[in-house]
Amino acid sequence: MANASKNYKVKNIKLADEGRKKIEWAESRMPVLMALREKYSKSKPLTGFRIAGCLHVTKETAVLVETLTAAGAEVSWSGCNPLSTNDEVAAALAAAGTSIYAWHGMSVKEFYWAIERTLDFKPNLTLDDGADLIFTIHNKHRKLIPEILGGTEETTTGVQRLRAMADAGQLQYPIIAVNDAETKWDFDNVYGTGQSTLDGILRATSILFAGKNVVVAGYGHCGKGVADRVKGLGANTIVTEIKPTAALKATLEGHEVMTMDQAAKIGDVFITATGVKDVIRERHFLSMKDGAIVCNTGHYDCEINIPELEKVAKGKRLIRQNNEEYTIKKSGNRVYLLAQGRLVNLAAAEGHPSEVMDMSFANQFLSQVRLAELARKGKRLDVGVHDIPVTQDQDIARLKLSTMGYKIDKLTPEQIAYMNDFSAGT
Repeated sequence: MANASKNYKVKNIKLADEGRKKIEWAESRMPVLMALREKYSKSKPLTGFRIAGCLHVTKETAVLVETLTAAGAEVSWSGCNPLSTNDEVAAALAAAGTSIYAWHGMSVKEFYWAIERTLDFKPNLTLDDGADLIFTIHNKHRKLIPEILGGTEETTTGVQRLRAMADAGQLQYPIIAVNDAETKWDFDNVYGTGQSTLDGILRATSILFAGKNVVVAGYGHCGKGVADRVKGLGANTIVTEIKPTAALKATLEGHEVMTMDQAAKIGDVFITATGVKDVIRERHFLSMKDGAIVCNTGHYDCEINIPELEKVAKGKRLIRQNNEEYTIKKSGNRVYLLAQGRLVNLAAAEGHPSEVMDMSFANQFLSQVRLAELARKGKRLDVGVHDIPVTQDQDIARLKLSTMGYKIDKLTPEQIAYMNDFSAGT
């Protein structure tokens, strides 16, 4: 049972020392965010601002949380998935004074209870991953909206959800789409998701990828990252897609393309990365060979239709941690579901490497600072979903390069003039 106090609820506060070690390790691998902490801990631009955060509680997230507080913010935090909280990290944050409500293995009811608790201190900024916090505010706490100056959203699924809200005229305060920054989706989504997803699968199965037919559903940034990484380990990669250009790109990058109906018959490992429900469902389970492994790396657990898997199975058992064996009634074949269909890279592993989250969370931090600085000037963004400024994106990339010891060229004044001279040609 989780321990409770006035301003936190975590699994076990006694885990704090081990969590602190994990946070310190992440700090050593996140030079961009630590440089921003050093800079903004002096000016404290977030003083007077209350940030409600709903984001996976990992060691990297802890670095972001403590950077926000170093810049003057009051913070209240919850996890954005029932299985993605690292209990040691949550304990360390609580012990250091962060208001946090998160533990691994929450029920859906507990998950939303935790979000509610982050709203008790009436935030004027929000920070989200998946938009559950933002949706809860709009659905149950609209009285808070007039005081909310803006928010940020971390992931593809959340941005899609918020753009739909905006298109329907339902979004009531401005959101910065951190996910759509180049320094996020081309790095965090591709390299982070690619590596951490395979890490989660290996921890839950210990399989050899080489020689296996690995089916990746979706070839966006996350799906591409997964497919490219697993191909590098010697797998025969198969991509399923609904978008013609994405499918075509997959073929030119060395992956076989087919429908899920076709892939279900030959796949050894299935990984969904679409953000869409019912990607793998009853007819696919019935077609799978004995021993097929199924998992999801998208935000929500609806990509794999688990109720239909339960329906066609005569029984299930936990075969090892984060790995459930379902025996299909009709064939007797065994299908292995990882991490209960939730994001396997966080539920069965530790999430993305610190080095890649460095840039994503730098974007989160600077976007919160941007919203605060606008507010101090009596301004705010228009209601809607906004992109990260290109200059911010490039500044973060430039800082990341410098921490890695790299230098790049600069345009000369003559080159700039040439680029701006539309009359120049042959």
